[in-house]
Amino acid sequence: MQAKSVALITGANQGIGLQIAKELAAAGFKVLIGSRNPERGEAAAREVGFDAVMIQLDVTDQVSITNAASRVRQEFGRLDVLIQNAAIASASDHAQTSEELAQAGRPSVISPGDIRAIWDTNVFGVLAVYQAMLPILRDTPNSRIINISSGAGSLTLNSNRDFPLRPLFDAGYAASKAALNALTVAMAIELEAEGISVNAVSPGYTKTQLTGFAGTDSVEEGAAEAVRIALQTETMPSGTFTHATLGVVPW
Repeated sequence: MQAKSVALITGANQGIGLQIAKELAAAGFKVLIGSRNPERGEAAAREVGFDAVMIQLDVTDQVSITNAASRVRQEFGRLDVLIQNAAIASASDHAQTSEELAQAGRPSVISPGDIRAIWDTNVFGVLAVYQAMLPILRDTPNSRIINISSGAGSLTLNSNRDFPLRPLFDAGYAASKAALNALTVAMAIELEAEGISVNAVSPGYTKTQLTGFAGTDSVEEGAAEAVRIALQTETMPSGTFTHATLGVVPW
């Protein structure tokens, strides 16, 4: 069994995922760079340095997920932290502003196919990876799961007419994050008796490809809360939704 603590991060070849990988590797973790594209994943692993390893992982492909779980089990024998970071904002590869994404994601215009594509990564992919990795997490003492969510998915915030980002709530990305939050609560309830914590974090509006690099926060700021929870040594609360500087985010 791998002596170091092992962290698997999905979608870790860029953005917040890559920053989390860098910080956990620097803190002494064996970091597994989950990447749909092997070449980009290998480049990210080289950039992280230390003891990073690329794991080919497409969260929308069950064969890829199963193979990744088998590799984690066989090569490392443990999984201390699973960080579910892989996400898409749109079914299109075309860069769009937040306002354009919101308009395209209005319930009256977004196609069911586009919703399925977004939710396939942001919701169903998270569930599939959870189910595949859970046996390894259960065999690793004090393991934990961190789901990278977004304040954009907060039903409480977006139900407030004075919330400034309320006009951006859409049926695609924002609703998928609300669903991810619900999954987080369901996972936390399922695992609370086993001592495996499951928490959601909001990275804030970060400058990444997901936001068209139009965010106000750096990737370091966006990664901070996930890194904090991953590095906790004491018993963790479970079923929480938090931000690095804002604290508790309402569901």
